[in-house]
Amino acid sequence: MSPAVRQPPGARAIVEGDRRALAQTISAVEDGDPTAAPILRALYPRTGRVPIVGLTGPLGVGKSSLLNALIGHLRAAGKTVGVVAVDPSSPFTGGSVLGDRIRLERKPDDDGIFFRSMASRGEAGGVAAATREVTRLLEAAGYDVLFVETVGSGQVDVAIRDIASTSVVVLVPHLGDEVQTLKAGLFEIADVFCVNKADLPGADLAAKDLGELVALGTGRDGWAPVIVPTSTTTPSGIAELWTAVLAHESFLDRSGHRAERERARLRAEVAERVRDRVGREVADRLEQDPELRRLLDRVVARQLDPAGAADELYRAHYGRR
Repeated sequence: MSPAVRQPPGARAIVEGDRRALAQTISAVEDGDPTAAPILRALYPRTGRVPIVGLTGPLGVGKSSLLNALIGHLRAAGKTVGVVAVDPSSPFTGGSVLGDRIRLERKPDDDGIFFRSMASRGEAGGVAAATREVTRLLEAAGYDVLFVETVGSGQVDVAIRDIASTSVVVLVPHLGDEVQTLKAGLFEIADVFCVNKADLPGADLAAKDLGELVALGTGRDGWAPVIVPTSTTTPSGIAELWTAVLAHESFLDRSGHRAERERARLRAEVAERVRDRVGREVADRLEQDPELRRLLDRVVARQLDPAGAADELYRAHYGRR
């Protein structure tokens, strides 16, 4: 039986280009609706083949404007583009705060672009767990290139490496970002450095400083990050930036690191899902199971510390496995 026959109706609709079905399934994924699971399962074999480009960096460096320019460049080349913009979450509603959908310019009648703004929901680095599934849905829907634009919180945005095949760290002159990347951890995850707003004074010096920092490092997996100056007002450097992304994608294929990274990402995802599921189960049972309630009572009474209680719980219920 062919995969198309086994696919549920929602999955078939997404593969056939039904944007409404795609949007509805993404909403179901965000809401944790179990009806999305069979669709995700059916479409999973269609994933893992297209570039996923992460755009990250501090707030105010022009990531959204840069993304606009990249999309324009790709659409002019006939490529279709899917975008996931991950914004900070409201602590009250859990919804997106910045609203990237407002900042991204696109023609309403262009079916070659699909944009989705998502809330980070408190995940480190602004990369929600659902983001992985949404990128897979976009790939299964047939988009040629996928972008994930992150919150831009600086210190924790390194989580983009868990999704993106190529990570682009965007900086601007005169903010000291060239040095701060070392502290933030962004330096370690950058495959491409983009010095945006290169029409401003100091851009050449910023690129030079970054070049010196790159030269001091050994590179990740043998890849030395490329530094590309860009400007969205001139505009300039957009084609060169995309060329740098493609160069890194080709490197991943030639070196075999794409398969290695994908295996590592999926291993971490499986472990994370099991950890979250077991954690929720234990949290519920600590109040509902009489034996575990007594264990928690001992912790509350300061007769047992939390680490000791966790050890007892693990040995009793999981250690024997």
